[in-house]
Amino acid sequence: MNPAAAANQKEEFKLKDTKPQLGERWPHGGTRGGGGWISSERATSTYDLVEQMFYLYVRVVKAKDLPTNPVTGTIDPYVEVKLGNYKGKTQHFEKKPNPEWHQVFAFSKEKIQSSILEVFVRDREMVGRDDYIGKVIFDMNEVPTRVPPDSPLAPQWYRLEDRRGESKVRGEVMLAVWMGTQADEAFPDAWHTDASSVQGEGVFNIRSKVYVSPKLWYLRVNVIEAQDVEPHDKSQLPQAFVKAQVGNQILKTKVCPQKTLNPMWNEDLIFVAAEPFEEQLYLTVENKVTSAKDEVMGRIILPLHIFERRLDHRAVHSKWFNLEKFGFGALEGDKRHELKFSSRIHLRVCLEGAYHVLDESTMYISDQRPTARQLWKNPIGILEVGILSAQGLQPMKNKEGKGSTDAYCVAKYGQKWVRTRTIIESLNPKWNEQYTWEVYDPCTVITLGVFDNNHLGGSGGKNDSRIGKVRIRLSTLETDKIYTHSYPLLVLQPSGLKKMGELQLAVRFTCLSLANMIYLYSHPLLPKMHYLHPFTVNQLDSLRYQAMNIVAVRLGRAEPPLRKEVVEYMLDVDSHMWSMRRSKANFFRIVSLFSGVIAMSKWLGEVCQWKNPITTILVHVLFFILICYPELILPTMFLYMFLIGVWNYRYRPRHPPHMDTKLSWAEVAHPDELDEEFDTFPTSKAQDVIRMRYDRLRSVAGRIQTVVGDMATQGERFLALLSWRDPRATSLFVLFCLVAAVALYVTPFKIMALVAGLYWLRHPRFRSKLPSVPSNFFRRLPSRADSML
Repeated sequence: MNPAAAANQKEEFKLKDTKPQLGERWPHGGTRGGGGWISSERATSTYDLVEQMFYLYVRVVKAKDLPTNPVTGTIDPYVEVKLGNYKGKTQHFEKKPNPEWHQVFAFSKEKIQSSILEVFVRDREMVGRDDYIGKVIFDMNEVPTRVPPDSPLAPQWYRLEDRRGESKVRGEVMLAVWMGTQADEAFPDAWHTDASSVQGEGVFNIRSKVYVSPKLWYLRVNVIEAQDVEPHDKSQLPQAFVKAQVGNQILKTKVCPQKTLNPMWNEDLIFVAAEPFEEQLYLTVENKVTSAKDEVMGRIILPLHIFERRLDHRAVHSKWFNLEKFGFGALEGDKRHELKFSSRIHLRVCLEGAYHVLDESTMYISDQRPTARQLWKNPIGILEVGILSAQGLQPMKNKEGKGSTDAYCVAKYGQKWVRTRTIIESLNPKWNEQYTWEVYDPCTVITLGVFDNNHLGGSGGKNDSRIGKVRIRLSTLETDKIYTHSYPLLVLQPSGLKKMGELQLAVRFTCLSLANMIYLYSHPLLPKMHYLHPFTVNQLDSLRYQAMNIVAVRLGRAEPPLRKEVVEYMLDVDSHMWSMRRSKANFFRIVSLFSGVIAMSKWLGEVCQWKNPITTILVHVLFFILICYPELILPTMFLYMFLIGVWNYRYRPRHPPHMDTKLSWAEVAHPDELDEEFDTFPTSKAQDVIRMRYDRLRSVAGRIQTVVGDMATQGERFLALLSWRDPRATSLFVLFCLVAAVALYVTPFKIMALVAGLYWLRHPRFRSKLPSVPSNFFRRLPSRADSML
């Protein structure tokens, strides 16, 4: 790639400023009949972050007194709304002369090519052409405009006309026709001209919807002990353990180390449960007969709603539960014995309401509130996002020999998910939909993803394809400012990095309480129970995976469903998988962190080498001042950081962060590394490819092993100073410590600091190129590397 093309590509991957025409702008002049517009001085509205889109709305309510077919004596009526080349139909009712539809049709003003709106009432026929019953005609210039927040336009009865419109016929239809915008409450459930080609069940998959994540709880099952467990082989004492199951989650306690009829465990098992509770807690006490064989000695099934909901760290009362016999113990002959004697299990079970159930990575968490609503604080702000449009999307599938994309956008923040309507067969879709979220913590992230809809009837078996994703951290936004930018939609594929298009957004973060927001910066990110009784890292990973699965299943049961592949992509379910590219990126992130320290050390080295004598002399002067007035050291440091912060304010970021291809190491990733990143788990590659990747991983791990070994060596040498592993070295160090203690006691500290500083800043003429004496002494100290195999 030539330099000019490379520069253009880098520009393509960057954020772009946009200047959309936001807010409502109602046309002025004219009353009904003189242009058809109602004058409005309204300047702001709840839809002030999107571009205004005008629609002609037709609400078909019902019909009455329709004539029956003279042959069959019945009628199967339906309504057809026609505007130019666009036609929308209601469902038909069998044998119903007074049908009710309550359906709304929305025609985009941009696509209106006719000055007449026609509403036909027809009788559906099984064979042949549908019979004409009557029609109603509207002049587009006579259609009134509804300005929100006016009440909905009242529907009216209209007499049907014959084909030529010369006379009235039998039958009436109730209609309401008005001109409005996407702010109209009829908009979400209306039939749209944008989706006129979608038929059948596919219609439900194109509408915009708001979803709410299920309320998630951590279920803590403390298995304390059991009494009188009875194995099948009564000649041997059991070695028992407990297996617990909630839905698809299965956990086991450790096997009791003693063989006994009264085993003890005192272990916590943590599950994720969603409200309303559909699963039950299924517990079995099992005997470890052999390494490959377990036998069930008793079981119990408990509904989750009976357990206490804990809101703090106080102890929950434990309870004994009788176990049901399992296997031979439950036969009819033992029923009488079972009533007299039963095994018992001692449990302490509670639903944890003071934790936040993590269903997304803590790196870009969007919510941190505890499960129990009574523990929530007041919101500190409002987040408003206008999803305007997408530009230059790549064709995701072929329809009739040409590439097309049926795009929709999903946004997730907190427990609220939103999905825009699907724009059919457009590479530059315009949604212009606005959504609002309450903000409880500014250090959170909103995630937006664009997808291609593959469930429009014809290709319902495929998953919805990913087009791209955008993340915006709220703490990087200034309050009460509208950000209008075009975000690049970047996707990593096995073939490399690819730009799939651009997503245009308008974002505004409004602060409700500045004092509460500043107060939050001193508080922990997660609720306090995460720190008083923390989970292990492995537990958090497992619980997050289970929570993500539950959220995906519950949202997949909505209508229209938010599909599993969409939820997984939005929640970054695969972010923990191994990636050579991501490992390199994280390594260079660490290197960049130390770049300031390295630059400072280089500058100090140049000062010590007298590369610039004036700078070195000034450093000497500053050093003398600090020695004479040591109380100025800390104030000088904080004043210096204050001045740096004030200076950097001029160069502060003016736009939200976006996906950085250079930081992600995506532009220069090797094709084989990307192929490995997109490999399944467990792998599905050929044996020679796996061997090559394993050898590469071994070489990388070998370098890490060497670095870790060197760090351990330096630490062991430090410990060897006083361990007498090398008696001569320790003797020298101990003697040096004694002399230093006496010298430091006799000599004032300022004099010692002054001498040390002057020695460190001495001229190169008085320096040797050989390592210093302390360095030579330290490198000669022994380490435990000699003892390793």
